[in-house]
Amino acid sequence: MSTPGQLNGRNRLLYPTLPRGEVVATFESYPQAQEAVDVLARADFPVDKVSIVGSDLKSVERVTGKLTWGRVALAGAASGAWLGIFFGLLLIIFSPTVSLAFVLAALLIGAGFGMLWGIVTYAVNRRRRDFTSVQQVIATSYSVLVDSDLGNRARNLLAGGGAQEPAAAAPAPGWTPPAQPQHPSDPPPAPPADAPQPPVQPAPPADDRPTA
Repeated sequence: MSTPGQLNGRNRLLYPTLPRGEVVATFESYPQAQEAVDVLARADFPVDKVSIVGSDLKSVERVTGKLTWGRVALAGAASGAWLGIFFGLLLIIFSPTVSLAFVLAALLIGAGFGMLWGIVTYAVNRRRRDFTSVQQVIATSYSVLVDSDLGNRARNLLAGGGAQEPAAAAPAPGWTPPAQPQHPSDPPPAPPADAPQPPVQPAPPADDRPTA
């Protein structure tokens, strides 16, 4: 008789559920989402509370080339040669008296049968499939989810690149820092036209007394 705890654990294994939480960032590719998780990990964020969820799965088949008789024969020979080497080495392990010449013979025989099998298969399926391809299942977007109580912290870390930098002091209102000259020998820039001019001091009165 099984306990309810065991049944619940078995159900979680048999029927996985989607993670729940708060979306803190969304990316177009998986490497970008993985880099965001790495940023959180470097900031000592509890990454066991993070999940990457791909949305809108699509099956993509990328055509890599066209099948030809030569390519089919070469691929079949390579597959047969690996199979021949495997059986030859296996026989040497269980029968040490067998020489390496038997492995070479097994390689040639396997390559020949593999080439023949590839050519026959291509001749039968040539009209239905005349190209090679690679199939992939990718998502349109990838979302980084965290627990709801950690959402704000995760956003702050991702916004700052994982490092908490002190905020720069804000300049005083109504004051603009002067532009620095490009070289110490260059003259400083002229003040703007609308800048207030300093008051002009009146010149001292001339001395009208006759000189001796």
